[in-house]
Amino acid sequence: MTRIYVMESCLDCAQAKQQYGDNPDYEIIDIGKQARNLKEFLALRDNHPAFDKVRERGTIGIPCFVKDDGEVIISMKHYLASTETASSEPEYTSGAACNLDGTGC
Repeated sequence: MTRIYVMESCLDCAQAKQQYGDNPDYEIIDIGKQARNLKEFLALRDNHPAFDKVRERGTIGIPCFVKDDGEVIISMKHYLASTETASSEPEYTSGAACNLDGTGC
């Protein structure tokens, strides 16, 4: 099961939730709903090398996809490109960004 870390107020996350929320192969984890979810995500974000550039930019790194094999993918666009069924998935359109400068979440 792929775990997807999201936050309700993130527009890119809303698209991920809409696309995968009803699929039993995905677990949606909203980091804003419970402190435990936030702590779990921060432990991943603070220690996993996939977040190196995210930390350098000072961004959050959501939506974040953690695949069954442990691979971490930090954008829906990159996740779609990594899946075998990417061609059958709806095209991803980035929403308005969470960052003040409009660069993403």
